[in-house]
Amino acid sequence: MAAASLPPADLLPVGRQANVPYRILRLIAVPLVRLCFRFQVEGRENIPRTGNYIVIANHLNWLDEFAVLLLFPVEPRLHFLANPTLLVTRKFQWWLIRTTGGYVPVIRERHGDPALFQHVDRCLEVGGAVAIFPEADYGPREGDLMPFKKGFAHFAIKAGVPVVPVALSGTKDLWFRKRIRVIIGKAISPAGHGPASLTETGFQSVRGLLPAYTEPKGRKLLRRQLTNLF
Repeated sequence: MAAASLPPADLLPVGRQANVPYRILRLIAVPLVRLCFRFQVEGRENIPRTGNYIVIANHLNWLDEFAVLLLFPVEPRLHFLANPTLLVTRKFQWWLIRTTGGYVPVIRERHGDPALFQHVDRCLEVGGAVAIFPEADYGPREGDLMPFKKGFAHFAIKAGVPVVPVALSGTKDLWFRKRIRVIIGKAISPAGHGPASLTETGFQSVRGLLPAYTEPKGRKLLRRQLTNLF
């Protein structure tokens, strides 16, 4: 099968302002996700009050995107990197993502493609925020952190936007009403950094935020269904 092509950067629906479908999604999704899980959020004061930014976080399961999306402010609108060649096979998710517009297309087989950098650069230039999981895959277990890719550092340095580190704990295995910890660290300025040093600083920041994880006791209602929901 031929590799998919990315749309021109100027056609990508990115921006700082949240569109109506995005706002409706949040109105529905926030109470629904909070009904299913108990979130303990720390460090909200570290989210920049003005300007846009890049969020970096560890990655354990499907809930990570929703946790970051729903717990950060509605504006600047967060855009996730998404693989359109995978999403087109998931009709509802693809429709939802295209309608809300909160994504930047990335094709796994074409990492390093200049088109990807153009898309992210444009998103940041027009005031949108970008959320990236620098491990580029699910981590193997709670509390572990795989090496970070340098992409987020290149984006932050070029755009001159801060990097906000986030640690997620409890999302690897999920069950109804499980407690999920989300810890937001102090924003990292890209000033004075090169890609390698900013990547290492981001890695150490997220690792330093990760709490020790102990498997909770008691009933784990709907564990298999919620863990493998997406």
